[in-house]
Amino acid sequence: MLQTVWVSSAGSWALQESDCHHQGKKRSWKCRFVRTIIQHPCRRHAPKRSRKARMLRKIQICLCFCFVSGILYEISLLSSCVFSYLPMAQQYLTPEQVLNLGKSIIFLETTERLEPPPLVSCSVESAARIYQDRPVILFMRGLTNETALDLNTSYAAFSLLSSMKNVFIFPLQMETVFQETPLLQWYNQVVPEQEKNWVHVSSDASRLALIWKYGGIYMDTDVISIRPIPQQSFLAAQKSRFSSNGIFGFPARHKFVWDCMENFVLQYNGNIWGNQGPFLMTRMLKTLCNLTDFQGTEDHSCQNISFLNPQRFYPIPYPAWSRYYQVWDKSPNFNHSYALHLWNFMNRNRKVVVAGSNTLAEKLYKTYCPTTYEDLIQNAKHRDLPGPEDAE
Repeated sequence: MLQTVWVSSAGSWALQESDCHHQGKKRSWKCRFVRTIIQHPCRRHAPKRSRKARMLRKIQICLCFCFVSGILYEISLLSSCVFSYLPMAQQYLTPEQVLNLGKSIIFLETTERLEPPPLVSCSVESAARIYQDRPVILFMRGLTNETALDLNTSYAAFSLLSSMKNVFIFPLQMETVFQETPLLQWYNQVVPEQEKNWVHVSSDASRLALIWKYGGIYMDTDVISIRPIPQQSFLAAQKSRFSSNGIFGFPARHKFVWDCMENFVLQYNGNIWGNQGPFLMTRMLKTLCNLTDFQGTEDHSCQNISFLNPQRFYPIPYPAWSRYYQVWDKSPNFNHSYALHLWNFMNRNRKVVVAGSNTLAEKLYKTYCPTTYEDLIQNAKHRDLPGPEDAE
């Protein structure tokens, strides 16, 4: 009978009770079988392998080939299914590790605030739900490596967002972001305290550098995603012949983005709002394309860059921004839109979503960021609860 096999030393296998004994010039098939498994040749003058042993060897080779092929296939799928495994170690991943997965959805918070307001939370949550196979990253200027360790217990919005498997919240370290780009020299020379529009200008610069280095889609934190954007290289028309920089996407190392960074530095003027933002994108696009008016819902394209119709992101133009916070007799369907820009710069946080108000914005929250909306309801209930002073 075949006996137990054990490891006697590193790389050495043996039989507990050897049945591998000489029988004239023949050896027991059991010996050949065991030694085939453990890849130890019998001692000298082993006879030709039997048909069974050769067949077993072929089976072993086929199994090994299938095993290795399976591993390689899994590795090839890693970037698309990685979010099934990342939640266990989200806090240990660096921005570079996540960004290098490719096709990130990037948000920026360049103020010092640490508690994302509901609209920011809704923007990130809606993107995470629409782009479930892509990393969704919120970079925050006010966050440091120390404060990042205590996100879940310090701020409710952090706990809400970090519970989503493909959402990552990182400190925004501008000097690191601008490395190896034309923006580094500008950043080292500029004095933020003397800049009139530093929050916006620093955001304009950071989004260009991040998209150029890693590729993906940049979105402002007042953009609610409602369906995936199919294009890879695109700019968003705010109106005919005028580009926004609140939403855009390119593959890594795209020449257009590099040219935008160079123009950012060459024509820098921080006193003019938008000079480094939508005006920059528009003047750079005009160097490539003869911009014409949009007709209907068609998109424009030139030099392999899609210039997307204003209906894609701006079906409600900025002069009418307050309509998002009004009650509609019949809510629009936004069938031609990929996302909606809620114009928070125009709003300046004056109007907010109120639970039970039945405004268009509230309906958008319910549909596209339900977790944020539920948190909004809970906070409203807590505010309405009577305090100790009310009980007296």
